[in-house]
Amino acid sequence: MNQKPNYGNWVPEKLLYLTFGGAALFLVLALLSGLAFSNTPLAVICAILCAVLLAFGIYMYACHECFAFGKGDMMAKVHAHLVAHLNWDGHGTLLDIGCGAAPLTVRCAKAFPDAALIGMDYWGAQWNYAKEQCEKNAAIEGVASRIHFEKGDAAHLNYADETFDAAVSNFVFHEVHSARDKRDVVLEALRVVKRGGVFSFQDLFAQKSLYGDMDTFVEELKKEGISEISRSAFFKMAKWILSALPFFFLPKIVKFSKLYSKTALRIPISIEAFKIFCKTAFLWFYKWKSNKIYILKLGSSTKFENQVAKHPF
Repeated sequence: MNQKPNYGNWVPEKLLYLTFGGAALFLVLALLSGLAFSNTPLAVICAILCAVLLAFGIYMYACHECFAFGKGDMMAKVHAHLVAHLNWDGHGTLLDIGCGAAPLTVRCAKAFPDAALIGMDYWGAQWNYAKEQCEKNAAIEGVASRIHFEKGDAAHLNYADETFDAAVSNFVFHEVHSARDKRDVVLEALRVVKRGGVFSFQDLFAQKSLYGDMDTFVEELKKEGISEISRSAFFKMAKWILSALPFFFLPKIVKFSKLYSKTALRIPISIEAFKIFCKTAFLWFYKWKSNKIYILKLGSSTKFENQVAKHPF
């Protein structure tokens, strides 16, 4: 029997257990309050809380299945999006910063069969990933001979300057607690990329609380010798997720023909406005509050551009 890799999920199973467990607890309290103690108001409150948690749990489970590799594959699509923006010939060594359970590392190994790769992560008890899990996933996928996994801190990479020909990272930098200013994490990642190398990073770069003014930061990067920086709009990924997430709560009860974003991007939604509302709320739950995600790429460090090249979807 063929083994399947375990890459985890952006919706952790612990959250599902807690949600459904809470719903069950409030159900028991509602029954006890109403039947044993004849406390109708308390029974109603518990019943409402049970219903809310149950509905939330069902929705999060549906999202879990949507994100899962081999099922909805939304996580795989996000990784494919990042790799597609890595303009690299695949010769040399690539670093995956914050590899988690190594899904992106493995995808890069398959996309660049001549490359050697290092997957680095802090791992730890607070995450549902481990180095052994990464090594097992790589072995199952048949790329273990070209990947080495190491424990490390993204804010203090244990590598010399200009070590790697390419670097990737997917929604990791904002989670690095050892660096208050997340721009320092980006600079640290760039430090280990060779001149003329490439990188593709996805993170919440548009959140000023994390990165300040991104245009100013981009100009600072250019002064450091980074010549090509392209920034991709957030909405394509948002629409991917919104279109893929399952929805089965309520029938078509609200009728709108259009929904407008903060940047006046028009998204036709027929008469399923409530569907978009629920799915957008899910994105907010995961702190995707910004209008854009940015993907930065390094071109030739000996060439300087007058303007930052923007490539919106």
